[in-house]
Amino acid sequence: MALGLADDARERIDAECEATYFAGRGMPSAGELLENVRDADGLLGSAQLPVTAQVIAAAPRLRVVSNFGVGFDNVDLAAANERRIVVCNTPGVLSDAVADLTLGMILSLARRIPQSERLVREGNWKPESGMPLGRDLAGKTLGIVGLGRIGLAVARRAQAFDMRIVFYDQFREPPAEAAYCEYRDLDDLLRDADFVSLHVNLGPESRHLMGAGQFALMKPTAYFVNTSRGQTVDQAALVAALEQGQIAGAALDVLEHEPPSPDEPILSAPNVILLPHVGSATVQTRVAMRDLAIDNLLLALRGERPKAVVNPEVLD
Repeated sequence: MALGLADDARERIDAECEATYFAGRGMPSAGELLENVRDADGLLGSAQLPVTAQVIAAAPRLRVVSNFGVGFDNVDLAAANERRIVVCNTPGVLSDAVADLTLGMILSLARRIPQSERLVREGNWKPESGMPLGRDLAGKTLGIVGLGRIGLAVARRAQAFDMRIVFYDQFREPPAEAAYCEYRDLDDLLRDADFVSLHVNLGPESRHLMGAGQFALMKPTAYFVNTSRGQTVDQAALVAALEQGQIAGAALDVLEHEPPSPDEPILSAPNVILLPHVGSATVQTRVAMRDLAIDNLLLALRGERPKAVVNPEVLD
């Protein structure tokens, strides 16, 4: 069973499987999903597809869940492990795309690009009050929370802008190629950084990792960027921090609830750039993610080890 795919991708799957596709209809309803997984050996879908314990229980033959994306919080991992179902994701292939977007958001915040663009469209080429002045990146401190593949890719790019880079991670020592990154505990990083960029997986320990207490530690001139998962941030606390001027602004590619309701306060919060979860949205990256997700699916169904396994213990 798979979500909609291009013809060439379907051909790869159809050569080895009898597949049900949900092409062009968005996410299947809970009822559709439950009905169609009953005879499924594998499930291929985006990281937004809710593979709950109920779905797993309804699929007695299920052997693999192959996510199209790095995240896997959409899968009830405990239920999958109990059934020894292999859960796969697509790490690595989207790191550069997300890192590029992160730097783009940092630049947009620093140079006030959205505000300047809006002034031009409003006919204010050089308003009497003066163009909004931005800030240089050189010499500023970037605090990276989570120095994994994506965090490290962001650090490499920020180094080219002569930024000072500090990081917080469960592993205190940076990778050998990132000796220029200095470790800080989270509170010290938040106090020190001019830009804070979040790059963590979503789990019990990272849910609402950034809340009212954390935003209160940041400088009033500092900016917050999130391209990881929306639920890692207490969004109400972020809105309050923006409205009260505790921080200078934010740029978010992910929200706590996606898509947001029309009356969601973040949509009217000041000094915030909002994007619709497009971190991996480049042609090359999406093709690479798709191909890896299919590789993982087919390898698992053949009884071979997939290339990227979230729960390798089920293979032991």
